[in-house]
Amino acid sequence: MNRILCFVLLLCAPALYSQTGVPPWTLDVKLAYTPVPNVTYSVANNYECKLDVYCRNPRGMVAPTVIYIHGGGWVGGTKEGALFELLPWFAMGFHVVNVEYRMAHVSPAPAAVEDCRLALRWVYANAKQYGFDTTKIVVTGGSAGGHLALMTGMLDGAAGFDAPKDWDETSHTLTVAAIVNWFGITDVKELLAGPERKGYAVNWLGSLPDRDKIAERVSPLTYVRAGLPPVISIHGDNDQLVPYTQAVRLHKALTDAGVPNRLITVPGGRHGGFSREELAGAYQAIHDFLGQHGLLPAAGK
Repeated sequence: MNRILCFVLLLCAPALYSQTGVPPWTLDVKLAYTPVPNVTYSVANNYECKLDVYCRNPRGMVAPTVIYIHGGGWVGGTKEGALFELLPWFAMGFHVVNVEYRMAHVSPAPAAVEDCRLALRWVYANAKQYGFDTTKIVVTGGSAGGHLALMTGMLDGAAGFDAPKDWDETSHTLTVAAIVNWFGITDVKELLAGPERKGYAVNWLGSLPDRDKIAERVSPLTYVRAGLPPVISIHGDNDQLVPYTQAVRLHKALTDAGVPNRLITVPGGRHGGFSREELAGAYQAIHDFLGQHGLLPAAGK
């Protein structure tokens, strides 16, 4: 069975109940994955940044890996609250790493960006233990998580967000193979003033000196260039929290730079308010996009 169909089946779970009343997909997930919760990957400003690993069985089996970053405007949200967002990735057979990071009330920008880059480093450093295929890392998230997924995948060491290397395999360059961006912010500065001003962005930047300069440093549009990993974006054209035009601008900039990318527009879609059919279509597009770039787990594994 095509693994993306598993997600569609998840949406129709009542029809899947066996005679015991237990949907088969729940057993598949239970048998296929081992959770490793609350692993500390960084300590900063007296805050322990943690992540959860959902490891494909048998443990250590090498497989493509998705890093999921939750949203919440950099001011709220939890990795636990994003659990249902992981189900399609379970269905596709990825190792899953679910990341939390410092919120604005703990540390303002660019702390969240630095944390997510450290989470990527943690994946590289622990690849052998968990079976993460570092040539097939996909980073994804929605809203602020989409922004952080873009930043995590688009940055390089020269951008100045990475801490000094302090782990053994220092020859690694922290790169990802693809980015799946769900209605993420691409131009932070635009959200600080004017008609698109958003309180969550103002809170994240706070009263930092050189606020506009920092906003540009943490904006994905600043880092568009040739050679980036493929990017697929999903965005509703009636989004009230993150302007749809930011997705359009990113799509154009990536295309102009020769970066493989696709923009999936959800007509009338509000901020994450998509229907079952729209979600199924978006995940089918994601599945196809990752398949085109050789990033799907092998069938039957």
